[in-house]
Amino acid sequence: MSLPTEHAIAEEKLSDAERQHAKRVLETALLVAPEPMSLTTLKQLFPAPPAAAVLNALLADIQRDWDGRGVELVKLASGWRFRARLEMQPYLDRLNPEKPPRYSRAVMETLAIIAYRQPVTRGEIEEIRGVTVASTIIQALKDRDWIEVVGHKEVPGRPELLATTRAFLDDLGLATLSDLPPLAELGNLVLPDGAS
Repeated sequence: MSLPTEHAIAEEKLSDAERQHAKRVLETALLVAPEPMSLTTLKQLFPAPPAAAVLNALLADIQRDWDGRGVELVKLASGWRFRARLEMQPYLDRLNPEKPPRYSRAVMETLAIIAYRQPVTRGEIEEIRGVTVASTIIQALKDRDWIEVVGHKEVPGRPELLATTRAFLDDLGLATLSDLPPLAELGNLVLPDGAS
């Protein structure tokens, strides 16, 4: 089989063989990558960078190729990656019985406020929650790489403006903040049945 010419991929003139080869290159890179890969990074796989439209079409083909399998190709905030489908997670959990870290209600409330009101200051979080936000809560969220300082509010003391990161969206399996569940549904996700 002949490999795609440098200009074929860049100019969207792919034969079936060239298209299959390009998909195989993308699929291989995505399967072995430890982190999501951006379109910019994926373009570097080819001698002549393909147009974003070409890459997106090839990635959509790969997504369809993996339909019905235990693994899926998804687009997250920081790029594309393969991951196990949600219905496969109970089986994978048996291999790694360690429980993920559990966060207190205060940490989760603080994270939710930041996610839905960003950018927000610590004072604004305290006003919404009605209690002081401990430095350890903010630090735990920074250490997890779920929030970051994106600036300072132009008021006396210039408090930090906090916002969520792409890692936060990636960990939740979301591409954008608009993919977050509506705020009204959040209470049902956080509170166990019967709690108020």
